[in-house]
Amino acid sequence: MNRRILLSNKDLEITLLRLCHQLVENHEDFDNTVLIGMQPRGSYLAKRIHALLGNILGKDIPLGLLDSTFHRDDFRRRNMPLQANATQVPFLIENKKVVLVDDVLYTGRSVRAALDAMTAFGRPQSVELLVLIDRKYTRELPIAARYVGKSIDSVQSQRVKVEWTNEADNISEDAVWLISDQA
Repeated sequence: MNRRILLSNKDLEITLLRLCHQLVENHEDFDNTVLIGMQPRGSYLAKRIHALLGNILGKDIPLGLLDSTFHRDDFRRRNMPLQANATQVPFLIENKKVVLVDDVLYTGRSVRAALDAMTAFGRPQSVELLVLIDRKYTRELPIAARYVGKSIDSVQSQRVKVEWTNEADNISEDAVWLISDQA
């Protein structure tokens, strides 16, 4: 297994701060904007963005966590059943601007499923996608992120691993890796 670092802990801090400032530039005081993290891995990024925005703006911004497992087009095609995560969206998104957050944008299928799942909470005024890593040239659907931490070129045999401290990963420093199974 070959691992190459895409974002070190320091790079990740700078990238998250940049993404937050881009959000503030476009959404100002977030009076009509909500954050929704895509379960499972996008929720970690959404929580980090939420905390940073709270510090920058000096107020709490609505944050939801959305599971789209049962909206996936490959839900019944898998050998092993998918495990659903909890959806926690304690607000309606009717006529709100939604910033949908995920860690890695790959084929776009998870985002499409999340868009379907969001309809249970109302019809948003707009939806923008924020991702930490955009795997260019791998899209199967016409989906693009408005806010991107880092764009990378990768092949299908590679995968991106985002590791977070104080979360389920049990590591000492945040990092983003590109992993190849080839030697």
